[in-house]
Amino acid sequence: MLVAGVGLSKQHDTEQATREAAQAALSQAGGDHADFALVFATAHHGAGYGRVLRTVRAETQASQVVGCSAGGVLTTAGEVERAPGVAVLAVRSDTLSAQRFFVPQLRGRARTVGQEVVSSLTPHLGPENLGLVFPDTYNFDSQAFFDGIAEGGLADVPFVGGGASEDGSVGETFQLCGDTVSSDAVSGALLSGQFTYTIGITQACQPVSPVHRVTKAHNNLILELDGRPAFEVFAECVSPQLREDLRRAAAYIFVGLPVDAERQHIAPGEYVVRNLVGFDPERGIIAVADQIVEGQKLVFTLRDGNGARTDLKRELEAQDRSWQHSRPAFGLYFNCVGRGSGLYGIPDIDSSYLNQYLADVPVIGFFTGCEIAPVQRQAIVHQYSGVLVLVGEKQLH
Repeated sequence: MLVAGVGLSKQHDTEQATREAAQAALSQAGGDHADFALVFATAHHGAGYGRVLRTVRAETQASQVVGCSAGGVLTTAGEVERAPGVAVLAVRSDTLSAQRFFVPQLRGRARTVGQEVVSSLTPHLGPENLGLVFPDTYNFDSQAFFDGIAEGGLADVPFVGGGASEDGSVGETFQLCGDTVSSDAVSGALLSGQFTYTIGITQACQPVSPVHRVTKAHNNLILELDGRPAFEVFAECVSPQLREDLRRAAAYIFVGLPVDAERQHIAPGEYVVRNLVGFDPERGIIAVADQIVEGQKLVFTLRDGNGARTDLKRELEAQDRSWQHSRPAFGLYFNCVGRGSGLYGIPDIDSSYLNQYLADVPVIGFFTGCEIAPVQRQAIVHQYSGVLVLVGEKQLH
């Protein structure tokens, strides 16, 4: 048995909002208690995050409660941006268990934090495992953290999640776990037991160039692409208006880096988006918010609402085919803060698509500072993306 429910509240009062969301989640789950609960709450409720945790525990009776602060929250019922919002997922199961974790002092010691996460989770591993992780985005060194996870022995456990976020008014994010609220930390949970899941990645940035090869680079500077000055190649895929305003161009054009540097074709969901952070037209150089190595491939991508909608529809259809013989018990959607109404011009686009395909599935999510999902079994931090995770009962044959 694996049942779940989700609730969303836009109430201004923190305790009322949390109680409303938790009660709705428990009601949809069809029981009087939950074993595990996720909670995401906007910065409006920041002064009461401790009360949020206490209320979720009291209403759901769940011993395992975890979550984080959010710039916005969402369910299939809609999205809350730039306003008070609390979203709660309640899960009850005798085939899936959850073990929460919390590690403080993330800044400057991400590798050690990853190793500490492994130490706390290893005794709870089951036949199937899935890690949920909500780090402080402002202090998260993802490479070091996942190196620590791998060195600790959990390289084969997929991790999904998102960087905790806020609305820009606070300057720090918060991690919620049990009865603990803290910034500069990592919270999360290990799902283990007999269950099945799918993980999909949808991109807001779509390729607008052929695949190029980096022929000369230094750290994060790209000097040449295909043997030509990098800026010259970049300029060919940018409109004349954007070439005249490079600051504006950097808000729309990004690079897509394949996870497999040897791959010639870059498939949907198999590249990571990184910002362009500087240009030197005279010397032909562009700078990227990542380390670049000579010989690797890249594409230029365009951040575009129409392309994002199309790609989300593609991903939902792909996951729908994966679940044609059963239905998920619940879903998680980690959606970049660069999506939402800022991308589409109107609210509730992503949640409307989720509702179209998953109306009978309780889905919870939040607007993230970064998105986390594996590509080719390697844990990767994504940007301008949406990560959709669907979890259900394992079918016995």
